[in-house]
Amino acid sequence: MIFGKKDHLVGLDIGSSCIKAAELKISGKGVSLHKFGMTRIAPGTIVEGRIIDMDGLAGEIRALFKSEKIHEKNVAISTGGHSVVIKTINISTRPEKKLHDTIYSESEQYIPYDIDDVNIDYQVLDKSGFSNDQMSVLVVAVKKDLVEEYIDLIHMAGLYPKIIDVDTFALQNAYDILPSESQEETILLVDIGASKTSLNILKEKTSLMMRDTVSGTNQIIEEISSQFDISEDEAEQIVNGGGTNDIVDQDKIQEICNSISQDWCAEICEVVNTYQASGDYDTIGKIVLSGGGVFIKGFKDLLLSELDAEVSIINPFEAILVNEKKFSDSFITRIGPLAPIAIGLALRRVDDK
Repeated sequence: MIFGKKDHLVGLDIGSSCIKAAELKISGKGVSLHKFGMTRIAPGTIVEGRIIDMDGLAGEIRALFKSEKIHEKNVAISTGGHSVVIKTINISTRPEKKLHDTIYSESEQYIPYDIDDVNIDYQVLDKSGFSNDQMSVLVVAVKKDLVEEYIDLIHMAGLYPKIIDVDTFALQNAYDILPSESQEETILLVDIGASKTSLNILKEKTSLMMRDTVSGTNQIIEEISSQFDISEDEAEQIVNGGGTNDIVDQDKIQEICNSISQDWCAEICEVVNTYQASGDYDTIGKIVLSGGGVFIKGFKDLLLSELDAEVSIINPFEAILVNEKKFSDSFITRIGPLAPIAIGLALRRVDDK
């Protein structure tokens, strides 16, 4: 994706446990990583996708931009969770001029909110797998008050929100540019964050099924905190490989991780099975993981044993030039699984739909 000075954006991934900011630059050699920063935010700042501490979060964003010396003010952000509904629907084939009203009318039955309380966007995918007289449409509905909430946040941080995307699409945007990934194979992207997991089945850059769940690494942190009567901050340090390891039973820690990882795998398998049962579709050949969940010991191997597919961890920097003097190999390796949504947002342009 090529962009110039006037239309490039900083990708700002606002998660429930940390914020990531990425800025890319274009040169004759290609797209390069110009700036990247990440900072943790206090627990409870964002709950179920809603901002609880607006002032505190805006301050963290300002501090991150200052510490990383990011001067660009135009940003692309994304959101997800319960306030975002993503659904593929099938409707009768019709002219473009009649499509808008039909999609709004048909979508109402799938959206658990008043239709007047959401913003709706859509993309025509292809003819339906069920009939040549039907077309498949990917519908995205986002609660208006959530959009307004995030716009207010970005303005409070002194920035300008030019794009508001969906986490799942931003991740796919980063995946689509990777040179080593086959576009002909059916792929499942799985992003396990702190408080939610996003799943996206795609082929040839087209999403076939999307699903968000409330699973995430916070489940492990909360369980460790409860089991060992320690703070969630201490539990998080243990999960990340540090902290008060001397006062906890490592076998018990692994047992907790295995139990919750098994739940994650069950949810992923359910989505895969639903997809396979929904029509004459190709078998999923590869699963690509991202998010903090990839660091949970044993999760990848467990998923590999549950599904007959290749399982890998995304490297969003594979298609991006990285200056080793600015970003060490160890830094890139550590942040790689956490960075794709920010990178996907940074690839957007001001005039993108």
